[in-house]
Amino acid sequence: MEDQIRPECAYCSVKDRICLSEGGTGPSSCPTINYRSAIEKAMREYERPEIKAFARMASIQEGECYADRHVRPYIVHPVKPRVQEVCEFAHKMGYTKLGIAFCVGLFREARAASEVFKAQGFTVASVMCKCGSVPKETIGVADEEKVMVGEYEPMCNPIIQATVLNEVKTDFNILVGLCVGHDSLFFKYSEAYTTVLVAKDRVLGHNPAAALYTSRSYYARLLRPGF
Repeated sequence: MEDQIRPECAYCSVKDRICLSEGGTGPSSCPTINYRSAIEKAMREYERPEIKAFARMASIQEGECYADRHVRPYIVHPVKPRVQEVCEFAHKMGYTKLGIAFCVGLFREARAASEVFKAQGFTVASVMCKCGSVPKETIGVADEEKVMVGEYEPMCNPIIQATVLNEVKTDFNILVGLCVGHDSLFFKYSEAYTTVLVAKDRVLGHNPAAALYTSRSYYARLLRPGF
């Protein structure tokens, strides 16, 4: 059954969702109903002490990002920006050395983040995407496929970024604006847990959700095949 029913949580219209309410229900595509063996397999991972501790602190951090949680009726009141949340979570986990993997286009943001982390008592290592100065031709990129055609252009190298941060043994890594795909490689090769502080969006000021918010108006072209 699990191989045949595709989960589509993004289209769920059930009022009392089984994933959120005791005694709730779900649509025919609901993974909470259909993927019991997968859920049981995933839950066994939380039996590992280090995974359970990490997940517990992440949930505690989530709750602390809202004020007046004891007040009823409760109205959601978020109070902490993500950079503060990163610092608090790292302290909860007992981390002392943070790594920043950043894009050259977000040099100022990376420096600002480093200053914040240092001010909060962390040792910080940072590695820019062009580290290693490896030409793009090394991975088969043609001259006309480069950003600056006809010029020397080093490749973004997330594997080097991850490897360097692995070498200095960071406890927790933070991504600042790595490109789509480059971020994926960093996640794959980083030995430390990694979170994202800034998701790159060259057009929308690094706020990719803006295109989703306006996908029925200004960015309606995104809903047409081929854009």
